[in-house]
Amino acid sequence: MASSTPPLPRPAVTGPAPAAPRTAVLAACADVVLILIFAAIGRDAHQRGDVVTGVLATAWPFLAGAALTWLTLRLWRAPLPVWPAGAAVWLGTVALGMILRAVTGQTVVLPFVIVALLSLGVFLLGYRLVAAAVRRRNTRRRNP
Repeated sequence: MASSTPPLPRPAVTGPAPAAPRTAVLAACADVVLILIFAAIGRDAHQRGDVVTGVLATAWPFLAGAALTWLTLRLWRAPLPVWPAGAAVWLGTVALGMILRAVTGQTVVLPFVIVALLSLGVFLLGYRLVAAAVRRRNTRRRNP
């Protein structure tokens, strides 16, 4: 028997608008470059040789952690907001990176975890904060 009551309206979908593909690619590339810079700075601080292969050996667990976070949370849809995308990729990169380092026999000690959290937080959240400020400034200029 058919109901005579009208269907309830569906709630509007809220959240950030999907990012342009170019924005997602640039954000992913920025994450990769900043993780590589983190690894290069760390290796240089400890005066380790094998510059290119050493940086890649240090960076790969963090790059894998970032990639898994991007894929799991589908961050390409809105990669630039500090929350939740920036915080997720930052914490996912560090947590999964440390797990992969431990599983593969690489060093995981508390001081390194702290340095990675702080450094990657500054890098991965920092450029997103700058991008948000630029977006706000541009929006204000267009809508005085």
